[in-house]
Amino acid sequence: MHRQEAKTPEHEAIYRRLRDMILFGEVEPGQAVTIMGLRDHLGAGMTPVREAIRRLTAEGALEALGNRRITVPVLSPNQLEQISFSRQAVEPELARRAAERADATLISELREIDRRIDSAIEKGNIRLYLEQNFRFHFHLYARAEAEVLERLVLGLWLRVGPSLRIVCGRYGTSNLPDQHGATLDALATGNPPKVQAAIERDILQGLEQIRLSMLEAPESVTGDGAD
Repeated sequence: MHRQEAKTPEHEAIYRRLRDMILFGEVEPGQAVTIMGLRDHLGAGMTPVREAIRRLTAEGALEALGNRRITVPVLSPNQLEQISFSRQAVEPELARRAAERADATLISELREIDRRIDSAIEKGNIRLYLEQNFRFHFHLYARAEAEVLERLVLGLWLRVGPSLRIVCGRYGTSNLPDQHGATLDALATGNPPKVQAAIERDILQGLEQIRLSMLEAPESVTGDGAD
């Protein structure tokens, strides 16, 4: 008798799909959507959609507007500063811990993801860039074996992802930050402090692009003036 792989429960699958919609900017900050609209878009029952919304609202990725409408919260400069502080404190540490446990298989997998990132940048494929950039970071962080820190970071990415999507849409992919090559080189030479430093630079560059974009056109990134 063949053993079947465990299937992801529907409520978890719907949560992940809605989470990815937020992470990769399918719903813009300040854009109101209805629960019924999300149900139809996801092709799911009302109960798992409501549960996904409840979880993501608790995580700060969604905000209830009333009248069965929800939105991705608008990111303020103050919130961006807090997110920047938190990511700089946690993610480089995750990278350092991961580097201490890295092996040739992990490095090979990360190189393949990085090739997809380079291809996305070359083709101007924003969605693919966002997906693979997320995958690169969290595939690395998973090796740290620090679930509490990893969950904290995921919550921070959920809050900043939609704004990064707007930045990519405005400026394209040609000038996106990418310290992944330096990260891979440091992993290959077994140098955790250099891995830590490369990830810190990567985070700083990405957040700085969002900050500058807010200054140049605040209504587009922060959602000022949205209906």
